[in-house]
Amino acid sequence: MTDEARTDRGAEDVTSVRLAKIDALRRVGIDPYPDSFERTVTAVDLVREYASLEPGAETTDTVSIAGRVVAKRDQGKVLFIVVRDGATEIQLFCRANLTGPAVFEAAMALDLGDWVGATGTIVRTRRGELSVTPTVVTLLSKSLRPLPEKYHGLSDTETRYRQRYVDLIANPEVRAVFETRFGVISAIRRFMEGRGYLEVETPMLQPIPGGATARPFVTHHNALDMDLYLRIAPELYLKRLLVGGFERVYEINRSFRNEGMSPRHNPEFTMLEAYQAFGNMETMRELTESLITSVATEVLGTLEIEYQGAAVSLASPWRQAPMAELVSEAAGREISVHTPLADLRRMCDRYDVFFESAWSAGKLLNELFEKLVEHTLVQPTFVTHYPAETSPLARRNDADPEITDRFELIITGREFANAFSELIDPVDQRARFEAQAAAKDAGDDEAMWVDEDYLRAQEYGMPPAGGLGIGIDRLAMLLTDSASIRDVLLFPHMRPEA
Repeated sequence: MTDEARTDRGAEDVTSVRLAKIDALRRVGIDPYPDSFERTVTAVDLVREYASLEPGAETTDTVSIAGRVVAKRDQGKVLFIVVRDGATEIQLFCRANLTGPAVFEAAMALDLGDWVGATGTIVRTRRGELSVTPTVVTLLSKSLRPLPEKYHGLSDTETRYRQRYVDLIANPEVRAVFETRFGVISAIRRFMEGRGYLEVETPMLQPIPGGATARPFVTHHNALDMDLYLRIAPELYLKRLLVGGFERVYEINRSFRNEGMSPRHNPEFTMLEAYQAFGNMETMRELTESLITSVATEVLGTLEIEYQGAAVSLASPWRQAPMAELVSEAAGREISVHTPLADLRRMCDRYDVFFESAWSAGKLLNELFEKLVEHTLVQPTFVTHYPAETSPLARRNDADPEITDRFELIITGREFANAFSELIDPVDQRARFEAQAAAKDAGDDEAMWVDEDYLRAQEYGMPPAGGLGIGIDRLAMLLTDSASIRDVLLFPHMRPEA
């Protein structure tokens, strides 16, 4: 009786049957988990090389292939086995009168999920399936668990995220998502290196978590008897390198924030951060637009995409607009960081925007933007000139010191990039750090600390610079039309299984 006939007995029964098969193989001297296999060609190469082979044609070309058994059809003296090699499938066409009893028996003993190696000749069946007629069949790894739903797919979302290895087997389109994601990262590296940026590495464990306003993860180093923090951003270390004389640096980094989880947030995530001496916000704006359009063109071959049913054009030029202008458009009246606090509070009440009594005008303006405007920006939009209170590392605008030379890139109603002209004045930076520290003492767990070493670095002199951060996970979501960040993370964080 085959595994397929026993599916109603459940996975545990299937595993018992397969364990018995392993014992039987070992009794006759066959190792169900051999050391290696010499594959001479991949399935994708075979499909390409023999694309013109006519139905019913046979060759004398001998190859060795390897892959996972994903389908099996027994027609008595003829056996068809579908083997997946990477993202491509090829068929084993086993005929009892040609393969011989030993090879045919070895093929019959294979179960769905097994890894198999086969050596044989290339043919195309009368139905047009490119196949290998094997003269040797070798079990490479015995699968103990059955494939989900007899290989018709794995649909439970939580199980897919928890067991990504099964998800990749059962849902071939998932593999394509991750191939695109890592193609994006490769394309980013090529672009940045072409612009003269040096890829560097900075600490993940930091004595002071800086570079963003976020709650960090904390751990303890036993040998030094000190608390350390998983970095929330690499920013302050990368800017130390500008002080040291590197002019263009970038890092594709893993960062960690001890915050809530959502379709757009995971506690562990990937960012690109880049810094350029003698640049500014406009330098970073051009870099951001050029990078994303270049990557999309290279990976997708187009700048006209669709995200969750909405058409998005990544073609240049992208819109630019100050935050205050966008909020004013949405509210139907002029609003800025100079609007009286009482008026801003009334606006927050009118639009049901939560605020605290201690919040400044800049903070209230930012909250109004997030409530009234952000979700409406579907096409790429650079939102510029954020309030100084919400931008503790950005340079103040020369014409209006209450705002900064900073932008966020919004696409499909969510932030993709954050950049600004860097604050290089150590006196101003200390004052901003101290304001953040006061907010932390008042109960803001996400506020920054005073980083004395970074201030010391700035006191040695930091050149004018522009800095940029791009969320790679969100960019991957956009370019793969993925609704959740978990769809583009191989192993997203989950609650423990019950």
